[in-house]
Amino acid sequence: MHELAITQSVVESVTERLGDRRVTGVRLEIGRLSGVVVDSIRFCFDLVTEDTTMAGAWLAVDEPPGHARCVDCAHEFDVDDPIVLCPACTGANVDVLSGRDLRIVSVEVDPEVSGTCAVPAAVPTTRR
Repeated sequence: MHELAITQSVVESVTERLGDRRVTGVRLEIGRLSGVVVDSIRFCFDLVTEDTTMAGAWLAVDEPPGHARCVDCAHEFDVDDPIVLCPACTGANVDVLSGRDLRIVSVEVDPEVSGTCAVPAAVPTTRR
């Protein structure tokens, strides 16, 4: 279950960046072609944040579709399936342009300390 390691990386990135500040929420963007099981990330999040400054924080995950371009016919299209075929020419010579990313989009910290701050840290996925 590599989602546990990914979740640990996300939590470590946030806590390293924010130090002792109390984190109340995290928003992630996990592309549908990333190979990451979002429900597993949600499950692991509470376990990994236990006994940290992120304990009890909410987690929101956006799942944008992938976007690809056919090398043969230049057609661009959205895709959710990891097996990417061009819908225009049914060719498999396709470049995936987006949808494999996993990003920390924003982090909400305790309002007693400060407001919301963006954490521009990317956590690479292990599958491509």
